[in-house]
Amino acid sequence: MQRIRLRYTKRGRLRFTSHRDFQRAFERALRRAEVPMAYSAGFTPHPKVSYANAAPTGTGSEAEYLEIALTESRAPDTLRVLLDESLPAGLDIVEAVEARTPGLADRLTASVWELRLDGADPTDVEQAVEAFTEAETVEVQRRTKNGVRTFDARPAVVSLETHGSPTDRPTDRPCAILRLVVRHVTPAVRPDDVLSGLRAVADLAPPVPAAVTRLAQGLFDEETGVVTDPLAPDREAAEALTAVPVATATAPEGSA
Repeated sequence: MQRIRLRYTKRGRLRFTSHRDFQRAFERALRRAEVPMAYSAGFTPHPKVSYANAAPTGTGSEAEYLEIALTESRAPDTLRVLLDESLPAGLDIVEAVEARTPGLADRLTASVWELRLDGADPTDVEQAVEAFTEAETVEVQRRTKNGVRTFDARPAVVSLETHGSPTDRPTDRPCAILRLVVRHVTPAVRPDDVLSGLRAVADLAPPVPAAVTRLAQGLFDEETGVVTDPLAPDREAAEALTAVPVATATAPEGSA
C-alpha cells in the first residue's frame, strides 16, 4: 500500500467551505481522477483518507494537509495534477509527496495565521497587541454545545505582532494586519479567540469581521521560533533514496 501526503488550500469564497463539504468534494475528485484508493473493511467501506487539523469554516488557508492510501503505486506529482484538475478553483492541491516517515499529525504542533482588520486603526491595534503580549493571562469565552466555556488564551500564543499594511486597499481607509503564531493545544486557541482576547484587554473591536488566513502549520522549532514544513522529512527521505553515489576515478599505478 502506498501512502501519499497532500497539501491543499482554501482560497477566496471557498474559505467558507466546511470540512464536511471539502470531504465530499475531495472524494468526488478521487473518483474523477480514477485514483486507486484503498478502502476500509467493514459493512460500509470508505476510502482511506486521513485529515489533519482542518482550519475552521470561514478562514482561508495555504496549508491544509491530508494523507491517502493507494492500492497501486502512483507518481505523486502526476496524482497532484489530476486531483487539482478535479477540484473547484480555490480548493487547490499544491503539493504531493510519498509518505516515507511516520507521524504527519504529530508534526502539526503550531500554525501561522494572518488577520486582516479592515477599518481598524493601526495605532489602536498596536496598543492592543502590546497589552495582549504583556498580559500573563487573557481569559476569553467560547460558546460550545455544552454551554459557554471560559479559558486562558494567552499561553498558546507564541507571537503576535502587527505586520505592515496591505497594498490593495484605498489609502483613505484604515486597516491593520496581524501575524500570529499559535500552538496547537487543548482546548484549541483559534484566531477568533485571540481577537476576543484583544477586545478583553484593550477593548479592540474592528468594525467588520477579520479576514483570517492560515499561512503555515507544522512543527514549532523552539530554538528558532519558526514553524517548519511538515512534508520536509518525506522529501528528504525520498532524495536520500534516489541519490546515486559518484564513483571516484583513480589513475593506474605507474602512470604519469
